[in-house]
Amino acid sequence: MITASNITLSYGERVLFKDVNIKFTPGNCYGVIGANGAGKSTFLKILSGEIEPDTGEVIVSAGQRVAVLQQDQYQFDAHSVLHTVIMGYRALYDVMTEKDVIYSREDFTEADGMRASELEGDFAEMGGWEAESEAGRLLAGLGIADEYHDRLMGELDGGQKVRVLLAQALFGDPDIVLLDEPTNNLDLESVAWLEDFLYQFKNTVIVVSHDRHFLDKVCTHIADIDFGKIALFVGNYDFWYHSSQLMRKQMRDDKRRREDKIAELKSFIQRFSANAAKSRQATSRHKLVEKLSIDDIKPSSRRSPYVSFDPERELGRKVLQIEGLGQSLAEDDVLCRLSLTVNPGDKIAFVGPYHHAKSALFEILSGVQQPDSGSYEWGATVKWAYFPQESSRYFDGDLSIIDWLRQYTDVEEETYVRGFLGRMLFSGDESLKKVSVLSGGEKVRCMLARLMLARPNVLILDEPTNHLDLEAISALNDALIAFRGTVLFTSHDHQFVHTVANRIIEFTPSGVIDRMMQLDDYLASEEVRALRDQHYHGHHLLEI
Repeated sequence: MITASNITLSYGERVLFKDVNIKFTPGNCYGVIGANGAGKSTFLKILSGEIEPDTGEVIVSAGQRVAVLQQDQYQFDAHSVLHTVIMGYRALYDVMTEKDVIYSREDFTEADGMRASELEGDFAEMGGWEAESEAGRLLAGLGIADEYHDRLMGELDGGQKVRVLLAQALFGDPDIVLLDEPTNNLDLESVAWLEDFLYQFKNTVIVVSHDRHFLDKVCTHIADIDFGKIALFVGNYDFWYHSSQLMRKQMRDDKRRREDKIAELKSFIQRFSANAAKSRQATSRHKLVEKLSIDDIKPSSRRSPYVSFDPERELGRKVLQIEGLGQSLAEDDVLCRLSLTVNPGDKIAFVGPYHHAKSALFEILSGVQQPDSGSYEWGATVKWAYFPQESSRYFDGDLSIIDWLRQYTDVEEETYVRGFLGRMLFSGDESLKKVSVLSGGEKVRCMLARLMLARPNVLILDEPTNHLDLEAISALNDALIAFRGTVLFTSHDHQFVHTVANRIIEFTPSGVIDRMMQLDDYLASEEVRALRDQHYHGHHLLEI
């Protein structure tokens, strides 16, 4: 068990946590949620001991081991993959390395023999003889093949390193596991494996994630950070979300009823306070108004943007025709001879592990790149808008947010542009902030405002949920479900893909698989599974 007792942490005048008390018990998985900047990752660092709070303490039950998903991908570059995983149980790794050092000595002494005997006992007690096979099982579940086990971490790419570090955090049956965004860089099969692993895990898990599907699958509780406090709710994210919406509606209704009552009482006071016969009654009601005003309902600090795409015109019959399109890429040449017909109403999710190919396709369709071969043609009625995965080039210069957005419209009225910024939570003086200092999430919201302003009937979206908090992801998700036009998109968010897409196109080493179905149906299809086995030659990790 791990307990946070009277935790307070401030950075200057900003109070991140104030007298937080919360207890995490074995057998449960806690999803930590909150708005961007609420302190989710910081709270995990407090629990791990990486950050010291201003006041309060973290108490871990005696003899219990805390494991953390490390964020520094370069920390273990000089170590082998297998040893990096076993380092997750540091005491076992230290015994293992000391034992190996003693046995490698040429002048092996009697004292060495006695120490080695002690170490052998500790090694066996800690499960050392099963360590490599357990590490191998974890790596296999996360998509790291046996051929990588003896390689140095420095030889792996970023996505592979993240998987190894996740295996490290799960290794050796830790009592408490702290995971910050564990599904990043995982393919769907690895995410499913992790969901199953955590579902069956008997100890304590505390996880920060923006993946709603993942939170729904693994969480028994939700820890909601708001106003410097952490409120604990039983249930997964979906249960918390719908419960909180009902609670918020109830609070609004209660507040509205109270405001109506206050208005009624104030009217009574105004009308009768000068009337001598009624003065005593008016005075008592004035006191009642004061009482009602003091006990006001505190609104949530959560703010959800309003996303809505309103096409300027309807699509005709022809949307997009692609014929033999090809582009040479640094990675496997999978964008080759692509032919595709996109129809009105299609909402296509492009999936598969070839992320450069998907981005290259979108850049070709939006005119950023030229194809090496083949052609494409948009329909006459199409007005498309493009959301790139990397948008930094759009934010060069020293413009304010409002002047930046005004570049993308012929409408001169400032109030018109401010309306779109307001939807994206840039109100008042916030719209005067320089675009050069915006965070990743703020840039994404600016790009979404730009898309709404364009009023397209076709959207090309490359990882639009990156950098967004759960509220913004949900708002964008709902907007795309309601959108009357055509969508071509990529996303790592399972729920986002499943609820928006009605067509799945997967890039594989030997062509594309194209099916009119939702993501979960695609994953469950025996026919698709057989096709994927053929395309990937038996090795088929599906990434979205």
